[in-house]
Amino acid sequence: MTFDPAWLPRLAHGLQVTLSVVAASIAIGFGIGILLAIGRVYAPRPIRWLCAAYIQFFRGTPLLVQLMIVYFGLPTWGITLSAFSSAILAFGLNTAAYQAEYFRGAIQAVRGGQMMAARSVGMSFRQAVVLIVLPQALRIVIPSWSNELILMLKYSSIAFAITLLDLMGQAKRIAGREFMYFEIYLVVAAYYLALVFIVSQLLRLLERRVAIPGLGAPGESR
Repeated sequence: MTFDPAWLPRLAHGLQVTLSVVAASIAIGFGIGILLAIGRVYAPRPIRWLCAAYIQFFRGTPLLVQLMIVYFGLPTWGITLSAFSSAILAFGLNTAAYQAEYFRGAIQAVRGGQMMAARSVGMSFRQAVVLIVLPQALRIVIPSWSNELILMLKYSSIAFAITLLDLMGQAKRIAGREFMYFEIYLVVAAYYLALVFIVSQLLRLLERRVAIPGLGAPGESR
């Protein structure tokens, strides 16, 4: 195997793009996911149905198809996004559906009597959710939610399909020029492996730091 030092800056730049896409997507999914989870648990039935339909659509269709709809489909409606923005939007909407289910399970793991107690002392519904339920749910959800972050790190590699020069996109371009597919993709696999390992360890430390003894929500896989 021949390593060319010229690869490294380009792969490093691709890694930065990957991390930016994943961070933005997870943030978007976090915000939407919490709203969907609250809607599924506390909202009137019509809103619960809408939330469930959103979750079913994004969990029931391939992420690659969703990415293609955003990048190639939206321009037909006059909405044109860059590859970078398209990846963030598609991944963000997709991960929101999965995060919503994690959050819903965590919210339901908080004892219902706490909501009743909060309302009985004069708290509004919003105050009870924001100050009592969510702080506990967000601590409970970490073990299962961490799976979504790790999966998104790996699934983000499909963004090369819309010409985004993330880590995988840079690797594809370099491999095509150098005709060293095995070597370059092996290096990229090592990048992802190291990244997933580091993130896993950081999330494990966070989980231990904020864990609530005796409480937890079961994980969910795709």
